[in-house]
Amino acid sequence: MCGIAGWYDMRGERPPSRALVKAMTDAIRHRGPDGEGFHFAPGIGLGHRRLAIIDLATGDQPMFNAQRTTCVIYNGEIYNFRALRRELEAKGHLFSTTSDTEVILHAYDEWGPRFLERLTGMFAIALWDDARRSLLLARDRIGEKPLYYSFLPDGTLIFGSELKALLVCPSLRREIDPCAVEEFFAFGYVPDPRSIYKGVKKLPAGSRLILRRGEAPDLASYWKLTPRYSDDSRHAAEELIDRLSAIVTSQLVADVPVGAFLSGGTDSSGTAALMAQASKGPISAFTIGFNQADHDETAYAALIAARYGARHVVERMNGAETESVGRLAQVFDEPFGDSSALPCLHLARLARSQVKVALSGDGGDELFGGYRRYAFHLREEKIRSTLPAPLRQAIFGALAAIYPQLDVAPRFLRARHTFRELSLDSATGYFWNLSVVDDDLRHRLFSSDLRRSLGGYSAEDVIRRHFVAAPGADALSRAQIVDVKTWLPGDILTKVDRTAMSAGLEVRVPMLDHSFVEWAIGLPVTLKRANGKSKAVLKQAFTQLVPHSLLYRPKQGFSAPLAAWFRGPLGDSFSRATGRGGALSESGLFENSLVDQLIDQHRRGFRDNSRTLWLLWMFQGFLAEVDRAPRVSLPDVA
Repeated sequence: MCGIAGWYDMRGERPPSRALVKAMTDAIRHRGPDGEGFHFAPGIGLGHRRLAIIDLATGDQPMFNAQRTTCVIYNGEIYNFRALRRELEAKGHLFSTTSDTEVILHAYDEWGPRFLERLTGMFAIALWDDARRSLLLARDRIGEKPLYYSFLPDGTLIFGSELKALLVCPSLRREIDPCAVEEFFAFGYVPDPRSIYKGVKKLPAGSRLILRRGEAPDLASYWKLTPRYSDDSRHAAEELIDRLSAIVTSQLVADVPVGAFLSGGTDSSGTAALMAQASKGPISAFTIGFNQADHDETAYAALIAARYGARHVVERMNGAETESVGRLAQVFDEPFGDSSALPCLHLARLARSQVKVALSGDGGDELFGGYRRYAFHLREEKIRSTLPAPLRQAIFGALAAIYPQLDVAPRFLRARHTFRELSLDSATGYFWNLSVVDDDLRHRLFSSDLRRSLGGYSAEDVIRRHFVAAPGADALSRAQIVDVKTWLPGDILTKVDRTAMSAGLEVRVPMLDHSFVEWAIGLPVTLKRANGKSKAVLKQAFTQLVPHSLLYRPKQGFSAPLAAWFRGPLGDSFSRATGRGGALSESGLFENSLVDQLIDQHRRGFRDNSRTLWLLWMFQGFLAEVDRAPRVSLPDVA
């Protein structure tokens, strides 16, 4: 696990700025505190920060092939590198290290850019081909590892593992993209390929970008999520365990201590159990608890830890962690609104105090239909399939118009919201199903200037684009594919990567092995949701590993109790941070009177506005950090 950064001349072979590349690499030192390395040549500059996990002695980067015609820097882990190495050795390739990095070089020499299709793992790669004078940038299929890039006015390209690596460049314009603001308040994150800045893009998951001087950038996907649909459900639970056990075992490969994130939920408990079975000695498990009982799962985590003899380390949060809230803007660089990032930050620090690698149970909800929104979507799709669109629009549109607004009621009682979704088509309905701040409130929250700058753009376009392209055979798998292309890389994996890497911790996610993703999403709907219960086959598979009382209890989820916290010390800090004269109120992007109203309603208990308030606080933190991010002073001569 590492951090990468670089500079490429699109027009010629101007000498690279060593000071710039060094500053970019320094900005992400936390991703690789164990060492640094550089390669400079006419027209190219590459920088690398290393977190040593495999081949501690000879795995330094940048790494060259034997002929020194190709050079690679990369961030991540290639889990099938040993199998690839054996295959390449059979073809005559000679290796001088035991690292997965060298396998990337030989694989490129053997198969060219299509080597990416052979890799199993999480990665962001920058590979310089000196003979072709080309730069290849690539990102893993699911988007576990990030990669940002920007084309600058002077004809150069800069790239890096995090935005902060690019922000040191003095010629990068820090102009906020209004469409990214719209997307952030709709989703709670800014989806690929957009970033919060107009001039910076995220390389989409499963994509590669090839740059050659004098040619247009070649951006293409090298992987399309194509579920392996099957009607055979007789042995699915057994196959699930066989597949996941093999993946967990492959991801335990490391030359440093490995631990487990253990929330006490189904996914993390099953993953930790498989890890304990595959490990030679007791595992270390790390848990974050909350003082609010309805959010606390430490008792269930303790059950798993005791069952497998794990060294169990627990830390509790009480809602007074305002210093950590302030740190989130520095960790993410752009607005990020998943409140579970706060406990994740504490979890990463806790784990890093004892291990260098941790396994996570993320992915189970997306692959096995665990989210409540899937149940809502399936019910709505059933009604859509029975009523013609004009009739649905007339009936449910009218009902939505006359039904009272019940924002404080549970989701299943908010009929106006449901009627509105039923009057819409599938893509728009699903967008409404997952929106954090709905269209009506976003419209009122945004200033007239911001609304005008959007030019009619809606974040719904993101969901529609993926919804139309999803090759799902049923309503559930289509929604799952949309989430794998948007929610997973944009929210879940961004949260895991940034919080973990801020502590110098590598996190691996076994369920997101791409072959497991294809298999799981292709399972019949009845194996994912049965008798109104979610993740049916996953729970069946974990029955021998995890206590029944844990598997079949109501879902809690790993989230902070924001509603209560905003009525305590955290709310006081929020009010001070977003008050008049602050970055949020002075930005000109929001209707300040409505922000005040949302705060007042929540503090007095009239409405639960905690999710919207959290997004505003995260945006406030981002705005406060925009001008603080340092820019490097470059000498006149590189």
